[in-house]
Amino acid sequence: MSADDPKTLVSTEWLAAHLKDPDLRLLDGSWYLPSVGRDPRAEYDAGHIPGARFFDIDDVADHRSDLPHMAPPPEKFMSRMRAMGVGDGHQVVVYDGAGVNSAARVWWLFRLMGQENVAVLDGGFPKWQAEGHPVEDLPPVVRDRHMTVRVQNHLVRDVTQVSSASKLGDHEIIDARSPGRFAGTEPEPRDGLRAGHIPGSRSLPFQQLLNDDGTMKPVSALRAVFETSGVDLAKPAITTCGSGVTAAILALALERIGKTDWSVYDGSWTEWGAFPTVPVATGEV
Repeated sequence: MSADDPKTLVSTEWLAAHLKDPDLRLLDGSWYLPSVGRDPRAEYDAGHIPGARFFDIDDVADHRSDLPHMAPPPEKFMSRMRAMGVGDGHQVVVYDGAGVNSAARVWWLFRLMGQENVAVLDGGFPKWQAEGHPVEDLPPVVRDRHMTVRVQNHLVRDVTQVSSASKLGDHEIIDARSPGRFAGTEPEPRDGLRAGHIPGSRSLPFQQLLNDDGTMKPVSALRAVFETSGVDLAKPAITTCGSGVTAAILALALERIGKTDWSVYDGSWTEWGAFPTVPVATGEV
């Protein structure tokens, strides 16, 4: 797989060359934990890549759920995308203000809705700015565009499915959280959650998939990280994290290495850690 792949990951050089393509749609998918103290919408308003729309993962979500930013019903996704002028025939590129982080969650949402021409900007807004590419604070001109959605249910898992996979051991459940949260020695950022991990899961903190500059490692290095973490790539994979955001980074990396039998546990630890009838394991694995 080449370094630039409009269905997974594109470089800042690629984006600069395609920035004025009429069917390119740029999305700023920045999101941060409250403890970080950053306001993604305010940062977008202050400056963004020309033409970018702001994609709020807390808004384009299922508000019927008590869990944060769960995947929205397809009708809501279509409605929000129409309002943003994103639809059929567009090449979508998503970036965020951290490098490769919450943009991967937006990539996964598009894939879940059956959209394949979507990629994450490698290195995100920090790399774009550092290289001196243009930035603007103007709102984009938006025209409605219809989007055809075909939900890909195999790309998402719920607590019942993950519980079954944990018991049967027929999937690799890969946890993107920090080693301390996985082991149960570090407190969870959300109140009321038990500490630890899903029994039988593997620890692979998402940062291990990234270079120091926030870009994603090359394909060969990604594969090595999964294998070194004890992941059996012959098994279907379920990725998980705190609330389904950084789990999508693992999913993106799996797709990059050519593994297609993966899914994201949307509720992740926010659901599992609060669910009274599922077991929790502690300690390192």
